[in-house]
Amino acid sequence: MLPTQLYPEIRVKLDEALKQEIPEDRKNILQPLIDFVQQQIDAEKPVRLNFICTHNSRRSQFGQVWAHTVSDYFGIQTECFSGGTEVTAFHQNALEALKRSGFKIEKGTGENPQIAIDFSPNSKPIIGYSKLYDCEENPSDNFAAVMTCSHADENCPYIPGCTARIALDYKDPKEFDNTSKVMEKYEERSDQIAAEMMYVFKSIK
Repeated sequence: MLPTQLYPEIRVKLDEALKQEIPEDRKNILQPLIDFVQQQIDAEKPVRLNFICTHNSRRSQFGQVWAHTVSDYFGIQTECFSGGTEVTAFHQNALEALKRSGFKIEKGTGENPQIAIDFSPNSKPIIGYSKLYDCEENPSDNFAAVMTCSHADENCPYIPGCTARIALDYKDPKEFDNTSKVMEKYEERSDQIAAEMMYVFKSIK
């Protein structure tokens, strides 16, 4: 298998993320995710991560995309998914933030189109669209449910089949839609998630 060749803009973004200091309180929040990934690898079991938010439109999509990309960057095999408690669509502002990070985006048609998110010339693109967390294509057992918003965490008291439930609450950039800060805040959230995924996967032995 050829090593992943990230697009140059994404490589620059990840090099910047690697230098970003993670606050101690966030390190404590991220530790259960590090532990889950390490335990799965040590047990020679697949690393399956399902990032879950209410609408599966912003934060959970960022989580899936960056976890997939970063784990490839470190040569750690993972299966990354995302879902919501409701179905909406992958929000255009989130897609634009990923474009500005260097991802190549190919968007399908319809109200909830499938999106091909390409991060490397020699890897298959990530396919993203809004879906329920327990849809057929998402894992049904032996996975970590990574809750990226407090609303989904509170409204999903039980995630069937997960072997770990990990709360990584992120502030919603949605509140800045239709404001002058929209680009800044979506990039801020995307960059935070990228940096935290870098911290998680660089911690794996």
